[in-house]
Parts: sequence; C-alpha cells; structure tokens
Amino acid sequence: MTAAPSQRQALRERLALLSREVAKFGAVGGVGLLVNLAVFNLVRHTTELPVVRASILATVVAIACNYVGFRYFAYRDRDKSRRTKELTLFLLFSAVGLVIENGVLYTATYGFGWDGPLQSNVFKFLGIGVATLFRFWSYRTWVFRRLQPETVPVPERVPESGRVI
Repeated sequence: MTAAPSQRQALRERLALLSREVAKFGAVGGVGLLVNLAVFNLVRHTTELPVVRASILATVVAIACNYVGFRYFAYRDRDKSRRTKELTLFLLFSAVGLVIENGVLYTATYGFGWDGPLQSNVFKFLGIGVATLFRFWSYRTWVFRRLQPETVPVPERVPESGRVI
C-alpha cells in the first residue's frame, strides 16, 4: 500500500523542514564547538586550572555564544513572546548538557587517568557529541517551540432546510 500523493508531499515538506533545522542547529553548534574547544585549550594551557574546571568554564562560554546563535539564527522564526521562560529553560537544559559533557571528561580523567592533552580533547569532544544529542531534542521540544498556527473556527454548514448539521 503506497501513501497518497498529498501524504508523500507532506512527508517531504516535514523532512525538508527538519533537515533545515538540523543544518541551522549544526551551524550554530559548530561555532559553539570551536568556541568551547578554543577556550578549553586556552585555559588548560595558560592556567593551572584542573582539566574539568577548565572544561566547565569553556562550556559556559560556549553556552552563551550558542544562545545568541540559536535565538537570532537557527530558531529566529520561533515564539518570542516568552523570553524569560525560554532563557530559563535554555539554561536548565544547557546545565544538564554541561553535566553530560563534563561527566564524560571527568570519568576519562579521574576514572581512567587519561589526562594528556590529546586524551582530554578527545573525551571533551566525545562529551560534547553526547550532550549535543540531548540538547537538540530538548531545545526543539521545550525551549524554542514552534508558533502554533491560529485556529480559525469553521462555521457549521447550514443546509437549505435551515437545520444545523
């Protein structure tokens, strides 16, 4: 059994919208990744801050950068009427992502003793990847919600007899 042409067209449109959303999310995330890794390595190599603390600092800087990118680029067409709630949810889900991301690095560093510069960057990158999956789901589901189309009431059809159906 095949889908009707209108169903296939609707599916194509949904997939096109999703692919554009993923591309925009990826562009902002790519910039955030570069910021995160650059700040992490800068702090790690210029200060005596422990590796996970340096990573947390870098993640916080990237979160700030990402909010601007998501709000004004990736999700600029989304509901803007509830900014305080949006920012609160963004920070909440970003904090969960921060724990996921840095939990991977913490486990590698203190659980397995993998603390070299290359190892730290590999596990930092891996943690970012895992946290990104969570962030994509949570941001699109809870933070940057789609505007709901206004529902237009459909008038009841009145037959020629004058009775409402």
